[in-house]
Amino acid sequence: MSAPRPAHLSSGLLLALAGSIAFSGKAIIVKLAYRHGVDAVTLLMYRMLFALPMFLAMAWWASHRSATPVVPLTRRDWLGILGLGVSGYYLASFLDFWGLQYISASLERLILYLNPTLVLVLGWVLFGRPISARQAGAMALSYAGVLLVFAHELRFDGWNTVIGGLLVLASAVSYAVYLVFSGEMVQRLGALRLGGLATSVACGFCLLQFVLLRPLSAAAVAPEVLWLSLLNAVACTAAPVLMVMMAIERIGSGLTAQTGMVGPMSTIAMGVWILGEPFNAWVVAGTVLVVSGVLWVTRRP
Repeated sequence: MSAPRPAHLSSGLLLALAGSIAFSGKAIIVKLAYRHGVDAVTLLMYRMLFALPMFLAMAWWASHRSATPVVPLTRRDWLGILGLGVSGYYLASFLDFWGLQYISASLERLILYLNPTLVLVLGWVLFGRPISARQAGAMALSYAGVLLVFAHELRFDGWNTVIGGLLVLASAVSYAVYLVFSGEMVQRLGALRLGGLATSVACGFCLLQFVLLRPLSAAAVAPEVLWLSLLNAVACTAAPVLMVMMAIERIGSGLTAQTGMVGPMSTIAMGVWILGEPFNAWVVAGTVLVVSGVLWVTRRP
């Protein structure tokens, strides 16, 4: 890929930065909504309900306005979309929302940021792909950072920290499974089309989960929950997806990913400013270790 022109570089960096910050705001909005007495099942239902039209529009656009020939969907494609939608968006989202009931937004973001290392581990477990010494060292650095913040919160919240940490870690593993198995389908269907279809499937599962587990009266929530869910669906779900895609077009995936390192820092800053979460040396040290490890593990050798 040739070097981006200065105008594309500036706009691409701004888009990548804005997308990363918008993504990281999801945890803040979820924590604010929990203050109004809503549970994870209901809150996720509203987020996906508001996001579903945007995901369907994304899938339609990729299928009817693509500049490249559109591949017809086979039965195997639909089964793959179903599996990826459940793993990458339904389970990952539900476990993440559930975990945020127990732990801080800062710790949640650090755990989710371990995703590249989890992809390496799954590649080793499932396919026997070797992990180099450099990658192993980077992973150890990242996990040490998470354990540092985890141990600090454990002193104050006890079992809540254990439960929430395990739920968010399970969310990260679920999304890592999606990343590991989506490669072939992304090449075949395209990222926008696959993402739109898989997220639409996830929305259906989230709505069905609410119908099966909650009475319809549970949908009567505070107006603040509805507005926060709408904000989550637009500003922290659909908009950052488009911003990151536009950034990749301008500056490439590598520089976009490196700019995304601002995500954990922005979550911590918003957690302190909006939620009143503690900001101390433990959080700073853990964040530095996690970001350094992920940056190291994602760099080309």
